[in-house]
Amino acid sequence: MSNPVIQVKRRTLHFHVEAGTSRGILTQKNSYFLQISNPSHTEFVGLGEAGPLFGLSPEFKEDAYDDFQKAVNHLPKELPRNNSEVASWISAIPFDQPSFRFAAEMAIIDYLNQRDGIYFPSDFTDRQAPVPINGLIWMGSKEYMQKQIEAKLAEGLTCLKLKIGAIDFESEIDLIRSIRDSHSEKALTIRLDANGAFSVPEAAYKLEKLSKYGIHSIEQPIKAGQWNEMAHLCKQSEIPIALDEELIGVQDSVEVLETIRPAYIILKPSFLGGFGATMQWINLANEKKIGWWITSALESNVGLQAIAQFTGQFTDLIPQGLGTGLLYANNLASGLYTRQGNIYFDSKFPRENPFQNLSL
Repeated sequence: MSNPVIQVKRRTLHFHVEAGTSRGILTQKNSYFLQISNPSHTEFVGLGEAGPLFGLSPEFKEDAYDDFQKAVNHLPKELPRNNSEVASWISAIPFDQPSFRFAAEMAIIDYLNQRDGIYFPSDFTDRQAPVPINGLIWMGSKEYMQKQIEAKLAEGLTCLKLKIGAIDFESEIDLIRSIRDSHSEKALTIRLDANGAFSVPEAAYKLEKLSKYGIHSIEQPIKAGQWNEMAHLCKQSEIPIALDEELIGVQDSVEVLETIRPAYIILKPSFLGGFGATMQWINLANEKKIGWWITSALESNVGLQAIAQFTGQFTDLIPQGLGTGLLYANNLASGLYTRQGNIYFDSKFPRENPFQNLSL
């Protein structure tokens, strides 16, 4: 029998429209795919995806292909025999390369399962059970954000997440007020994501002004790394605070949660180093009675499919951040689809393998 082959390829994904964040405007991004295959058993392969992002992923470079290939080359030649050996196998990739770890873990889980893209079997994969999601509103002009909001509401979404910090604060307040004037808290949940846009001196004032509009939560009001200041905000803010960027690169998860004591944590598997690492955060959050939800990080449908399936294993979920599958003009086909505020997975829909149509 032939030995398994591990390959890496790159694809540049192009956004349908400009995606505004506090770190700038995104029009395209690179994703790097990992395939594990066996020449003597070609029916099933294992697929993974790494998509490091500027300003967030420690391994980000304009072109991270060589670094990803080097990381893959350091993986043990003998593959894990079962899922219990996966964590040890991916530990050969350094902790400060979380999206590479995520891709390797994805690919080996897929390869071991031998179910053609079924990473985490559950009612989500086998019976098209829905997972609730929020609608993401990108930064931009007030008019642009308003158009996005109207489109999401027309789709039947009942939870919106607005990225704020790109336009002046009073215009953002006006926008949020206009939404709340026509949609009650019971009818529509509003989440905010500041991506660290508030300075420490102004954060308490801005949170107090925003609190008048029935905000469910706000992610990362100030920049990561200011644990004492964030802890103070968590104590005094009427809006529950969620940690996002604060979790990236943190090895002592107990210390950060006990110091800051947030209301929620936002879990991005590709920033945390994979699904095993994400599960550790979930267990700790449950133990400390901290809420959580899972969010994709601009992966293609390959990565999103695995993240959605991982999320679909859990029950009694609040809306998750998984509605990014329509971002790209050249995305890869998958069994994922969204409808009226939920994401679904149809296992009968063939998964598109990027190694069948990619070149470097």
